[in-house]
Amino acid sequence: MSLFVPLELLGGREGVVSGCLMSMIERWVRRVPFRWRRYLLWIIHALEPYLSIVFGRLHKLCKMIACMAYEGALGEPEDFPKTDEPVWILGKQYSTHKDLEEIRKDVQSRIWLTYRRGFVQIGDSGYTSDKGWGCMLRCGQMVLAEALLRRHMGREWTWAPETKDETYLKILHMFEDHKLATFSLHIISQLGVDEGKPIGEWYGPNTVAQVLRKLTPFDEWNNFSVNVAMDNIVIMDEIRCSCQTEGDRTWRPLLLFIPLRLGLAEMNPLYFSGIKKYFKMPQSLGLIGGKPNHASYFIGFVGDEVVYLDPHTTQEAGTVGKKMTEEEEDMDRSHHCNFAQRMPLEHLDPSLALCFYCGTEKEFDDLCNRIRQELIDAEKTPLFELVPTRPAYMRDDATGTGASGISMDLEDHRLDSEDDEEFEVLQ
Repeated sequence: MSLFVPLELLGGREGVVSGCLMSMIERWVRRVPFRWRRYLLWIIHALEPYLSIVFGRLHKLCKMIACMAYEGALGEPEDFPKTDEPVWILGKQYSTHKDLEEIRKDVQSRIWLTYRRGFVQIGDSGYTSDKGWGCMLRCGQMVLAEALLRRHMGREWTWAPETKDETYLKILHMFEDHKLATFSLHIISQLGVDEGKPIGEWYGPNTVAQVLRKLTPFDEWNNFSVNVAMDNIVIMDEIRCSCQTEGDRTWRPLLLFIPLRLGLAEMNPLYFSGIKKYFKMPQSLGLIGGKPNHASYFIGFVGDEVVYLDPHTTQEAGTVGKKMTEEEEDMDRSHHCNFAQRMPLEHLDPSLALCFYCGTEKEFDDLCNRIRQELIDAEKTPLFELVPTRPAYMRDDATGTGASGISMDLEDHRLDSEDDEEFEVLQ
């Protein structure tokens, strides 16, 4: 049976699309060689507005193929190759020979935030889906979600379909697609409007970092100190000051973004070594980057390939509630990707942002030592600079603020300009 059977022949309604047809499609997809499945998924997404007229359940087919994208036709999925090279995922080392299931469990435990459709309209914009424009915002959400997991659940925590931990569910609720969720697409995109970024316009990594810095003070539960290190310079004393509560010197958890541009049109190979070392650091939260309209969340590497989670899968909006119903359980599963994707390092776009999390001052001190020893002293071309205090040439007598973004307003970064990446290009 062709995928393009006229709707009239199927009775014109979803209920007539039989389970036999869906089973047939599933068996057919499984016979498609692995290397062509991604292309099939892309084609279906491109034709979805037309095919949905024919098949009311097409979105379920897309979700099925997305889940199968890394399932081997005859054997194991090809998410990680059998290699002697170690796999690094957010500061943890694995071997594909001995730890393959542990690697997949680690990847699956990350909170995967993708395009959604069918949510309440964002303001008066008319948008009820972020498909085609919200990928960088979803990547920013994934960084925040990883920071929340790191803060409350710990790096060793793993997810399972039966997980009903209240703290974990509270974290998921913060990213649901409605205006009452603290880190929802609605709130983030509305904040962008206030700063000159219309809803539906693509963000760059620097811009989304700045918007998230503006948003996190409203989150009293976590009390993050968010710093955005501009001009490729991390200023230690300003970050330390922003994390210390006045009076008792209590440490506020640090979320640090370092926006960079590591080349012009293409990634400069001189930085490959530094990027790999970055993923080995226990404070690494992953990096966000990508070309316009195609951003991804990168969480590690193997050999000369980076490992990433792709937000370009459109799923239905909804709530996990307390995971008491089958629908809520399905919604929870939709926040976890079974298999990661890989791409060569040279295909990584030069516009990106490194992300770090330091839950204690001791972790920040350790991060600074690692940066100095591994990313600066050991590299001929460092990714960025680390300085104890603000250089004289960066001081502004009028404001006393600057690169770390402690009290800088978003207007200072000219987010309404045509180029939202206001940072230096490293050659």
